[in-house]
Amino acid sequence: MELPQRLVATLVLVRHGESTWVAEGRFQGRQDPPLSELGARQAALVADRLASRDDLTPLPIPTGSPLQIWHSPLQRAAETARIIAERQPTAVALQPNDALTEIAQGEWEGEFLAGVQTKWPAELAGWRRTPTRIHAPGGEPLLEAAERVRRALADVTCSLPEMATPTAYDPVPGYVTLPLDGALPEPWALLVAHDGIFRLALIILLGLPLERFWSFPFNLAAISVVTLHTGVTALRAHNLSDHLAPLAHEDRAAPEARGDRRGAL
Repeated sequence: MELPQRLVATLVLVRHGESTWVAEGRFQGRQDPPLSELGARQAALVADRLASRDDLTPLPIPTGSPLQIWHSPLQRAAETARIIAERQPTAVALQPNDALTEIAQGEWEGEFLAGVQTKWPAELAGWRRTPTRIHAPGGEPLLEAAERVRRALADVTCSLPEMATPTAYDPVPGYVTLPLDGALPEPWALLVAHDGIFRLALIILLGLPLERFWSFPFNLAAISVVTLHTGVTALRAHNLSDHLAPLAHEDRAAPEARGDRRGAL
């Protein structure tokens, strides 16, 4: 994805909290189950982490509140976004975007993983192995999903102000980088969406082939940070979930923190 050369910004990606269907191990796709009780607590914890992001290990996110919170219109993402916005120090606009809706899973939606494995073993194996060629019956091809994710990313990046005087930049973390004279604080935007959508977003931003779809998992209520600096994209943090430690004793929370798959995609 080609970025504006004068764009200096940060995108923070947060997957929604657990939904009732994730708790049950059902494939979701574009279906719209709400957050579970555990999912609401996950959303509250990630919201607190983002609002007080220097209290523990500082996150590589610019100061202040995000310019906007873009989110999928599905309620598991919309509710997570609302909880995050409420805990920011200043008011933040919520911006739903249909292009951030999860990848449609066709006939698998609502099915338990065991049922999909029984009814569509070849298709499921193909989806896991060659996702650009095989998808759920009646579902959305990955190439089509990628095109709408590109549109969503364009909507977000075009909404961010380009800097007249970009900050000095060193791509090697750990060195002190001071802003140039007259530089404004870097803008940042928050995206709240789904595992499949963020897998595509990261692949597109990093310029990787879609065949790498399964390479970057996104756990529930985890944080990833991508910087965009004068045409250079860098993954500064991925799938951070230390803020969910208070839930480690929960029956479902620990397996999810390990990334155990129970449906969804």
